[in-house]
Amino acid sequence: MRNIFLLIFAIIFLSCKDDVLPKPKGYLSLTYPTKAYKKLDLERPYSFDVLENTKVYDDPNNWLTIKYPKLKASIDITYRPVENNIKELLAEAEKLVFKHTIKAEQIIPKDFVNPKKRVFGSIYEITGNAASQIQFHLTDSTNNFIKGSLYFYTKPNYDSILPAVNYIKKDILHLVETLEWKK
Repeated sequence: MRNIFLLIFAIIFLSCKDDVLPKPKGYLSLTYPTKAYKKLDLERPYSFDVLENTKVYDDPNNWLTIKYPKLKASIDITYRPVENNIKELLAEAEKLVFKHTIKAEQIIPKDFVNPKKRVFGSIYEITGNAASQIQFHLTDSTNNFIKGSLYFYTKPNYDSILPAVNYIKKDILHLVETLEWKK
């Protein structure tokens, strides 16, 4: 019996001689298509360029949803006419941005002004595990007001979605720069 015990002990002790090697660092390999833009082909009181490989959904009240199917993301755009209520529209837009302060690590505002096209507004980059990573609002301050928000159809994990956020952020900047009012 003692010999069997020693034999089992020797097998266990001697069989664990493999060197343990740490796993090499893994890097997420994401590839995104080359960017090509086209004019929004829906009749709206505004127009701008959208990425060709997105799907644009026509929503009521001149609203839009621009979907990125491969990234499981969308830019939701709401439109409201300005009817002597610009202060209320701006306050509402900022209130929606700062609702994310509970989960956000940082909210970085950037103003946008294009007097030639009468486009004025702000873009907010929201870092951390918030529901929306980028929000913006644009207006001509007399007739038109647009609010946009970037959402991902997944539980927010900022580190994981950051490359996709940066990819879509360029499209949002292009949208803002090409925005024109029709009225």
